[in-house]
Amino acid sequence: SEDVLSKDAGECAICLEELQQGDTIARLPCLCIYHKGQVFLRVDMKFQKVTFMGCIDEWFEVNRSCPEHPSD
Repeated sequence: SEDVLSKDAGECAICLEELQQGDTIARLPCLCIYHKGQVFLRVDMKFQKVTFMGCIDEWFEVNRSCPEHPSD
């Protein structure tokens, strides 16, 4: 389900950015939370490549389970 984070909650396991108060999040049935609807810019200086990374929305395009609990 979609929600707004009421307090800081550590690191998003997908994008590795901090989950901060006020962020829009997705709360999965296992109670794990991830950024929802946000896009992060990732710059790889070694390969001179810029990519746009989404979080749980992009994850669910190719996966149907929690990133931290794939067997659930």
